[in-house]
Formats: sequence, C-alpha cells, structure tokens
Amino acid sequence: MSRLCVIGSGYVGLVTGACLADLGHGVRCVDIDEAKVALLKEGRVPFYEPGLEEVLRRNQRAHRLDFTVSYPEGMAEAEFIFVAVNTPAGMAGEADMTYIRQVAEGIAGCLRKDAIIVNKSTVPIGTGDLVAQIIHRHNDKVPFGVVSNPEFLREGRAVADFMEPDRIVLGATDKAAAQEVATLYSSFKCPIIITDLRTAEMIKYASNAFLATRISFMNEIAAICEKVGADVKEVARSMGLDRRIGSSYLEAGLGYGGSCFPKDVQALAHMAAIHGCHPQLLRAVMDINQDQKRIVVQRLRQVFGSLEGRVVGLLGLSFKPDTDDLRSAPSLEIIHLLQSEGARVKAYDPAAMEAARRILSGVELCPDAYATARDSDALVVVTEWNEFKQLDRKYIWQLMRHPVVVDGRNIYEAQEMVELGFIYFGVGRGHVTAPASLVEMGIDTSREQ
Repeated sequence: MSRLCVIGSGYVGLVTGACLADLGHGVRCVDIDEAKVALLKEGRVPFYEPGLEEVLRRNQRAHRLDFTVSYPEGMAEAEFIFVAVNTPAGMAGEADMTYIRQVAEGIAGCLRKDAIIVNKSTVPIGTGDLVAQIIHRHNDKVPFGVVSNPEFLREGRAVADFMEPDRIVLGATDKAAAQEVATLYSSFKCPIIITDLRTAEMIKYASNAFLATRISFMNEIAAICEKVGADVKEVARSMGLDRRIGSSYLEAGLGYGGSCFPKDVQALAHMAAIHGCHPQLLRAVMDINQDQKRIVVQRLRQVFGSLEGRVVGLLGLSFKPDTDDLRSAPSLEIIHLLQSEGARVKAYDPAAMEAARRILSGVELCPDAYATARDSDALVVVTEWNEFKQLDRKYIWQLMRHPVVVDGRNIYEAQEMVELGFIYFGVGRGHVTAPASLVEMGIDTSREQ
C-alpha cells in the first residue's frame, strides 16, 4: 500500500482520492474549504456523481481515506502528492494558474521527504516544468519528481471511467518517476503510456478539443440538414457504424458545456495563438457551439414572433445528464437569451435544482417536468435526462397553453410528436416541415391567456 496525498477535493480530486483508496492505497485529501472538508468527513459528497458517495464511505470505513485542511497533515508520509485544483478560464481565454502556483508553493513549504508530485489538473503545456521551478525556488533541499497524469473522466460516469480507463497517460522528465506512478495503477489492464511532460499535457488538451470538434461538426451538419430536408439523427447513426469514425460524440443538439470542453478548447486556442499559430479550426468549433444556444430563440420567434410575456419551460439545467454541474451549461445562455426577449422562464432538473437556486435569478424553479409544462407557451428540452424520455406526452400536451416543443437534444421522434399534436422542432430534423406562424400551425389561439 502506498501513502498518497491529493490536494484539491473538487470533482477531479475527490474522484481521484476515493478511487485510489479503493485500489488499496492510503489517501489523505487536502482542501482549504473547511465546510467542504467537514462535509466529506461525514461521508457526504458536495456534488452529484453517481456511485461516488458509496466509494467514499466504503474507504472511510476501511480507514484508507481521510480529509484535512492542513498541508503538513495531508503530506505527512506521502510518497505521492496529487495536484487536482481548478484552472478556470482567464480574461483572454488562458488557463488561470493561480491555484496551481499556490499549491506548488504550499507543497514546497511542507515537503520534508522525497516524493513525486503528480499533476491531475488540466494545465497549459509547460506547467510541469513551472511546478518544478516553483518548488525548487522555495525548497532546494528535498528531492522530488514531477509527473503529469491527466484525467479523462466524464461527469456522470467518473467512477467507472477511473476504474476502467481506456489508457493511463504519464509524462515526466525522469522516466523512473513515471514508472513509480505506474505502479499505483498496476491492477488496471489498459495501456500505460509513458512520455515526456509536455506531450502528456498536450494529450489532454488535444483529446478534449477533438471531442468538442466532433460535437460542433455534427451541429454544422445539422444546420445543413435543416436546409436540405435530411435527418441528422439518421446521418449520425450511419456515420457511427463506420469503424473509422465510431458513434461517440456525434449527437447534434444545443452544444457542449461543463467544466472541461469550453475552457480547454479556449485555452488551447489561446496557447496556439501566443505561440504564433492560427487556430482556425478551434475558433470555428467555439463559434458553432456558441451559435447553437440561439436556436431556441430563433425557433420560438418563428412561432410566436415576439416572446414578450411568453412562458417558456426548460426541461433540464445541468450541462449533461447524471450531474448537477451548471458550469458553462447551455441552459444558462438560453435563459439569458429568453429573459432578454421578455419571456418568463420556468425550469426543472432532476439533480441541479439546489445548484440552480444559488445562481439563477428570475427563474421559476418547478418540482417536476409536469409543473414546468403547466400553462407554458413552449417547452425546451435542454438536458437529455432519461426521466424526460419517459414523460406522458399526451398529458404534457393537455397541460401546455400552446403545444410547442423545441427538442434541443433530439430525444423524441419527430413524427410521433407531430401526430400527438405538438408543434415540434428538433435539431437537424429536416424532414419535419415547420410552419412559419401561429395561424399556419393551426394553433388554437383560444388557449391564449
């Protein structure tokens, strides 16, 4: 059993610490947020991630996992010190390195025995060298190594992704240090790639940027499908059967969000620009993603003309299902656009209501999907929760003031929705003709209030 310290108990840090403890290692997680540490000591996870709380409690009972606000306590006897702090987007799109620098200085001040510093945070290329320089500057007496070990966790599947990885990436100047980190993952059957620091850091950015590019590419195709009368769902399904392409991340919709793709694509574009490259593709990926949120307003204006006084219900707030994460969620931009048009917004999400109450204003948060539909002029599917796929749509039709649905995730079959009496808009579902006005749509205006 190895002794590990994980600095940062946010999403990546907590999943990393709990899962490494589940592999049999002794782990102490350090976080400066006293309230969060107190919550974690009680066995409670401060965010929604399926299966994580069970792993946390199991390893606390086995005395393999503990939490502290103290660097010296957390680092005591640690052979490996994992860094898993946030690198938010800065004003120019760069990754803000404030927390990384603070952690490096904190480690230097408390390093009393040789250890390997393992970076899990998504950081600009060259950060491994920067961390080494900062620690050397403040502590030149204790030997240490620095290894880049980027994470590839999907929110909603983070525990499974950690325990069943496609690959482990380790980058280091000292390959022996990388080999030592590899022993922590010895029970995994996946490939372990050992490379240099900067290549490992680039692998993380390139992976996320490529996945974001696939999403934006399909949204570009969806826009063309709308114009030529093709169905993007069938296009994507057939494309995905090609082994050279595969089916992942080919869903057209309202674009990507969350804590990784938006800031990582932006940060990679920023790095490219300051090093003299011209990141045309990355900029197009970001532009297309931004445009997708406007589809909702465009469709509703097509139906109603003015949105002043209209009631619009949102099904879903989190950026994807199985998480309560609202960071860069499409719902936030959509709410802003709707409110700026004079619409009144109602919303429901199976997991993100508590988070929504903290950050949203002027939004009526409803107890369920049916309350959201009641007396709404339109419904917008923002997050593809399974709960929404199973709704009684006949009842939904009865509850709504006008049966207008903008399906931003294509979770419903277009023809079925039309047959049920809905005025239905998907994304890239070009085979369904969308009339241009209330009269043409045959909406019963007597349902207006």
